[in-house]
Amino acid sequence: MERALTIVPAIDLRGGRCVRLERGDPARETRYGDDPVARARTFVADGARALHVVDLDGAFGTGENQAALRAICAAVDVPVQTGGGIRSADDVRRRIDAGAHAVVIGTLLVEEAATAQSIVAQFGPAIVAGIDARGDRVATRGWLSETAVLRDDLVRTVAAWGVERIVYTEIVRDGMGAGYDVAALAHVAGLSAARITASGGARTIADLRAVRDGTPANVDAAIVGRALYEGSIELRDALLALGR
Repeated sequence: MERALTIVPAIDLRGGRCVRLERGDPARETRYGDDPVARARTFVADGARALHVVDLDGAFGTGENQAALRAICAAVDVPVQTGGGIRSADDVRRRIDAGAHAVVIGTLLVEEAATAQSIVAQFGPAIVAGIDARGDRVATRGWLSETAVLRDDLVRTVAAWGVERIVYTEIVRDGMGAGYDVAALAHVAGLSAARITASGGARTIADLRAVRDGTPANVDAAIVGRALYEGSIELRDALLALGR
């Protein structure tokens, strides 16, 4: 039997609006509406079992979208995973208090590893590691900062801390509709037992099938953004094709 792949619609927030960026570039923004709560409700009505909400203003250090996150969490009855701008345990607690089921930390993993490890110990499975890479190098701060940290080393490190899930993004694919980097996902999945959520690049249902069929079983979810907003993937069809 073919394994199921959980499809997780993305809602990226900037200035309280739904947007998508190409390769994380804030100058290459497309707006998809002023009502992220309505968008969240539509995704859930179409069958989504989880949502991924990113505070881009938080990631860029230009503000926050806490009110929008709280409104989304209150409006839907599925788990909401959120990231962008998490710099402390207090930031994690605020997101959880807003209704988030899980919180993604990324920049903190690199810039303040001791703090990140402490947060993982404190919040356990509510913490997801967001590892964003250009090739084998990790990028931070909304992908604006390149680092010397190797992707594979960071994957092994966070798994050793006890992180149970990693959201892995190949930056050059994100928002481009070029498909996921299946080879990179398969490689990352083989580095630890952590479950992997694929992110960045979906354009068609075939791209989702490629992830399911070309990666180990611990790659069990895929985040989809632009393709849902622009209609090259219909969520109901994807859920029917991929099992959930």
